[in-house]
Amino acid sequence: MAEVVEADAAGVGAKNMTDRVGLGWRPELAAGIFAHLDEIDVIEVIADDYFDSASGARAIKTLAAQRPVVLHGTSLGLASTEPPERKRLEKMAKLVEKVRPETWSEHLAFVRAGGIEIGHLAAPPRTRSTIDATAANLHRAQAIVGSLPLVENIATLIDPPASDLDEPAWLTETLSASGASLVLDLHNLYANSINFGIRPKQFLARLPPIQIHQVHISGGRWIDDGDLAHRRLLDDHLHDPPDPVYDLLADLASRCPNPLTVVLERDGEYPPMAHLLAQLNRARIALAKGRSAKAAA
Repeated sequence: MAEVVEADAAGVGAKNMTDRVGLGWRPELAAGIFAHLDEIDVIEVIADDYFDSASGARAIKTLAAQRPVVLHGTSLGLASTEPPERKRLEKMAKLVEKVRPETWSEHLAFVRAGGIEIGHLAAPPRTRSTIDATAANLHRAQAIVGSLPLVENIATLIDPPASDLDEPAWLTETLSASGASLVLDLHNLYANSINFGIRPKQFLARLPPIQIHQVHISGGRWIDDGDLAHRRLLDDHLHDPPDPVYDLLADLASRCPNPLTVVLERDGEYPPMAHLLAQLNRARIALAKGRSAKAAA
């Protein structure tokens, strides 16, 4: 873990700030994770995988006794004008009560409408109505689960129709309206920037750093229809984070006043554990680089 000493807001005294770097829990990686717990600061667990598994929840609780655990949801659909299902929220509340994670989080996406599951994390239209509805849904979640979730920006291959705000503005206003903190997925930010003509570092600079506490890093691949002018960067979690993601992480660390918890996500085509650990170390180097730049400034 990288520890940084930073002056407080009044410019008097100092405080210790510890950034952390961890890995997403996947059963395929379990043996490697347990063999290298001393090199992994925090573990993120997909909450939905354990909603209906009492034995799985007990196992995650045991894991949480050995390493800090954060829970990450995928199916609530909080960024929607439709309220999230109470049953799903109650399952999240039960798991949070059982595991006692440091935090829990969910995507800023919608996943159902009119009772129909679309099977995908879809970006909502970026409008005032979806900002207000998302804030209301987050407060419903807070009332049932007992704490406000952190929220994650999502990747999209299609700019949401009927939007009258761009993504940085919509994210910033949603955070302001809800009071939620951000799990900033840097590969999602990078992919959306490339796909829709925004400079990634300008996108990052427009987000409120005081509300960023957790970070996701991952990788993807290019897709196209044979016409390079139409190609898109797909966030698939099957590849290493590209160089620009680490550059964005360093830039974020140079701006953000909070300790950052960075999680490497990998959902398949798993490389050897040594390769994943090297990516964690690269994230630590990027954080240290950004913190040094901040201290120098």
